[in-house]
Amino acid sequence: MKKIGFAAALAIVAGVATAQDAPAGDAANGETLFGRQCVSCHSAVNAEGEVVAGRGAKTGPNLFGLMGRVIGSLDGFRYGESLLAVAATEATWDETAFVAYVQDPTDWLRTTLGDARARSKMAFKVRAPEDADDIWAYLAAFTDEE
Repeated sequence: MKKIGFAAALAIVAGVATAQDAPAGDAANGETLFGRQCVSCHSAVNAEGEVVAGRGAKTGPNLFGLMGRVIGSLDGFRYGESLLAVAATEATWDETAFVAYVQDPTDWLRTTLGDARARSKMAFKVRAPEDADDIWAYLAAFTDEE
C-alpha cells in the first residue's frame, strides 16, 4: 500500500465500516489530537515501512492497522505483562476498548483483567472521551483492508 492521503484514508474507513461499526468520532479532529498528544510515542507505519501518521516514534507500538488487531499482539514490540495477559484472551481493539484504554490505561487493564495489580507502560491519558473517539476515528483509517 502506498502512502495514503487523509481523504483516501477516510474512504477506506467507509469500506471497513461494513465489517465493523463506523467510528463515532471526528477523524479530522483526531488527526489534530494525534499530532498533539500521541506522536511523541506512536506512529502509524504501513507494511512498506512508510510513516503515514506521526513522525516514526517507536516508544509505543505502531498504530497502523489497530482496528480489529488482537490487543498486545504486534510482532517486535515489547508489551508489559498486563497487556500480554489481555492478548492471551485474544480480545481485539475496537472503539470501546480503545477509548477506555487511552483515557486510563492502568484502570482499563485492572478492570479488564480483574487484577488490582495490573499496570500499563502507557502513562499518558486522553482526558475527554470525545477526544479519544476522535483519535480512534483517525486511526481507524489506517488499515490494509480495502
